[in-house]
Amino acid sequence: MANRLEITWLGHATFVLKLPNGKRVLLDPWLGNPNCPPAFSKPDALKPVDLILVTHGHSDHITDVVGASRATGAPVMCQYELAQYFRRKGLTDVREMNIGGTQEAAGLRITMTWASHTSSAFEGNDTIYLGSGAGFVLRAPDTPTVYISGDTGLFGDMKLIGELYKPQIAFLPIGDLYTMGPDAAAIAAEWLGVRQVVPSHWGTFPALTGTAEALASLVAPHNIEVLRLQPGETAR
Repeated sequence: MANRLEITWLGHATFVLKLPNGKRVLLDPWLGNPNCPPAFSKPDALKPVDLILVTHGHSDHITDVVGASRATGAPVMCQYELAQYFRRKGLTDVREMNIGGTQEAAGLRITMTWASHTSSAFEGNDTIYLGSGAGFVLRAPDTPTVYISGDTGLFGDMKLIGELYKPQIAFLPIGDLYTMGPDAAAIAAEWLGVRQVVPSHWGTFPALTGTAEALASLVAPHNIEVLRLQPGETAR
């Protein structure tokens, strides 16, 4: 049987994607999130990792980037200002890019897309600007095209992302308050033309009220599947 894309959710917006080519991609590592299973709470537990993708600089997305990169030897790919930040933290294999650019790594063609979201970090009493939020489109032979929106609100260019890249799977935030909720995410899924949505950025805190069940009820009329994982669970 041919290898397939495997998706593991580690809570909040942290995922591990195992590609059909065997490479493993880590997304927005925050291993201290309340829903991350203890078995995955240390960067060493994630090995092997071939690439780390980071959508923006908020602490719930970058807390364990440095530790995971050092533990696994994986390069970090992110937006330009955020790359400078990681270099100041001592990382050397950081691959910067910006909106619209494309790079290759781990057997993927990776294009950075716009996200309607801020990006910053706190050090002491200072707020450090880290560019804008971003998303990614992942393309490879014999692999479904994946769109990772990052934290975002709904924006009209999602229609263009659908037209240009024709993603089959979309990782979309649904928690509301800081990102889209299920209502807007359902519209995004329809605009993108995907067959499956992987909900992100939900269930972590009471303030994030959006649920996968609410999203599933909204996209069902459009024959879009919602992948409802439990933290630590892998879909194959």
